[in-house]
Amino acid sequence: MQTPIKIAVVGSGLVGSLVAIYLRKAGHTVHVYDRSPDIRKIQFSGRSINLAMSNRGWKALDGVGIGNAVREIAIPMEKRAIHLVDKLNFQNYGQEGESIYSISRGILNRKMIDLAEAAGAEFFFEHKIWDVSLDDATLHIGETERGAWEDKKYDMVFGADGAFSRIRHRMQRQSMFDYSQEFLPIGYKELNIPANADGTHKLDKNSFHIWPRGEYMLIALPNLDGSFTCTLFMPFEGENSFESLKDIKLVEAFFEKNLPDTIDVIPKLAEDFFKNPTSTLVTMKCYPWTYDDKIALIGDASHAIVPFYGQGMNAGFEDITVLYEMMEKYGDDWKTVFSEYQKSRKPNADAIAELSYRNFLEMSSKTADENFLLQKKIEKSFSDKHPEKWIPLYSRVTFSDRPYTEALAIGDYQNSIMDEILKIENIAEIWDSITVENKILELLK
Repeated sequence: MQTPIKIAVVGSGLVGSLVAIYLRKAGHTVHVYDRSPDIRKIQFSGRSINLAMSNRGWKALDGVGIGNAVREIAIPMEKRAIHLVDKLNFQNYGQEGESIYSISRGILNRKMIDLAEAAGAEFFFEHKIWDVSLDDATLHIGETERGAWEDKKYDMVFGADGAFSRIRHRMQRQSMFDYSQEFLPIGYKELNIPANADGTHKLDKNSFHIWPRGEYMLIALPNLDGSFTCTLFMPFEGENSFESLKDIKLVEAFFEKNLPDTIDVIPKLAEDFFKNPTSTLVTMKCYPWTYDDKIALIGDASHAIVPFYGQGMNAGFEDITVLYEMMEKYGDDWKTVFSEYQKSRKPNADAIAELSYRNFLEMSSKTADENFLLQKKIEKSFSDKHPEKWIPLYSRVTFSDRPYTEALAIGDYQNSIMDEILKIENIAEIWDSITVENKILELLK
């Protein structure tokens, strides 16, 4: 398919490991560099939002025959469990049998490195890449940024080194490079719900648990060992914020008042709260993603997004699916491969960034709103009757591999229709009637 060349991948995370497997499949020599120690040999905890694998991610994994190996470490979640202060609601994600899958980031990353090594990629941990020469794909490696560097020449370099990529940092210094980053005034902190004594889960294990509270929220995703990884999202400053929770008594009082059903299931609440770091959330956009036929950015290095649609990893994996399609189509013409890859992916990366930002509002506020829950019931009922006419936005993003741009545009159109439907008199009583069904059909014409 292609003439074998020598390629460096910078970053041994999920996207770096998977792109290494795909490049090995195409017959290339692949070296993967990471400044951190081998994750398989260290304890991984303290700042991980569990991953939610969906169709786009599975497509990329199945494309190199490793999907089933990853399914062994995944737990299906077919619904949201919405914990209000006084009751618990459930909301199915998609059609019967459709689920997103909870996977521990650390466990998946270790598995992906193992799979990449089995495919023939060679890993170099604790190798700090400080710079790259764009014209000849030479990596500059050293202990410190100002010390002596060793040069490693390659035919091509992929920057899969995350939102604060060193490879992108070099590309930013060329002319006509667009770059922006925007931090949310909201941070996140990891907490933990341990397993019961017999290893079972304390909460329903096939649900994505969410405590929506407006400006802040808590989520919990199941792990194989019976525990849940919890993530508290809060403003950094203000009345209900990380800044306001200064000591153990304030933390315990806050949870007792606002998240009372978590008290019994998070036994080390205060200990975890003060032990684990408070991390930031950033949206990063840039363009171009490639330089000549030498350098390409992929995953978070080219489009970091906030985690509220669970699509960061899935979008990064889909980058690789599209890249490989271009490799198959254009062969050794890497300039065209890179050009078509970035032209295809950039609009979709921007679309999922917008959708992810909006979904914070949905998860933190709207899931507790009666009108929103009614809208979701109407959409599901209509979609069940007319699947060819209405696929809900969430399903377009999560249970499809159609472009994110298409999901965003059609989602906006469908939302405008639902705004009209919710204005119907007595809609809460007649939502499942032929009258409402016919009105939607009329508005769709």
